[in-house]
Amino acid sequence: MIIQKLNMNHRNLFLSKKITLDFGLPILTLITLLFGWQVLWWLTSPPPWFLPSPMSVIEVTLKWIDVLPMHAGITLYETLTGFILAIIFGIPIAVVIVYSTFLQRTVYPILLAFQSVPKVAVAPLLLMWVGHGELPKIIVVFLVCFFPIVVSSASGMQSVPSSLLDLVRSLSANPSMVFLKIRLPNALPYIFVGLKVAITLAVIGAVIGEFVGSNAGLGYLILISTQQFDTALAFSSIIILTTMSIILFYAIELLEKILVPWAPRQ
Repeated sequence: MIIQKLNMNHRNLFLSKKITLDFGLPILTLITLLFGWQVLWWLTSPPPWFLPSPMSVIEVTLKWIDVLPMHAGITLYETLTGFILAIIFGIPIAVVIVYSTFLQRTVYPILLAFQSVPKVAVAPLLLMWVGHGELPKIIVVFLVCFFPIVVSSASGMQSVPSSLLDLVRSLSANPSMVFLKIRLPNALPYIFVGLKVAITLAVIGAVIGEFVGSNAGLGYLILISTQQFDTALAFSSIIILTTMSIILFYAIELLEKILVPWAPRQ
């Protein structure tokens, strides 16, 4: 009984320490940075159009509080839609590439070439081809997310040891069983690495699309605020974008912990 209680106390101490390290230190660091920013602003007194103070950013955020959620919602919709489409198309294409040597030598280099094209250069063409609205932004997000998902998924499926594949084949396992029992579970940690990379790029892709042609979204707010020298509004939009990206990243990480508990972690 005493040993059990000691183990429980040790576990509670470990959990409290982990929570402090995981959440307390980042929050403390953020508060320190904001305080340093405010002190720097007090000492240098730069013009508001050059560098706003944290207090002015908070004031502008409260002033625009009625419309900021709408713009954030539009950017979030474009981000998630393009990201989900990249998953729907990317993972099956990765499976096809893994099982076809011909496609590895033909399609994979083409995908690499498309990935090398700057998405900022593609966005105006999409605007001309498909018009205004949310569709060109979703396509930009899709293009940004597609390649990391394909590469990570294909790498995970190809990383299965050949000795393990020979073993299951010797046990008369058919190709579908090999895929479901061996290749896919082995690839899931790799897939989630690609998803975490892609979700952060997805927010960037949505903003790029909104920069080129849009009348709503956080990228649009940043564009018009910089044109009007309203730097505080631009900072507010950037902070919201950063928060959105962090939340989406940790949402993917939480999903990974639930679905892939065997994945190696720090």
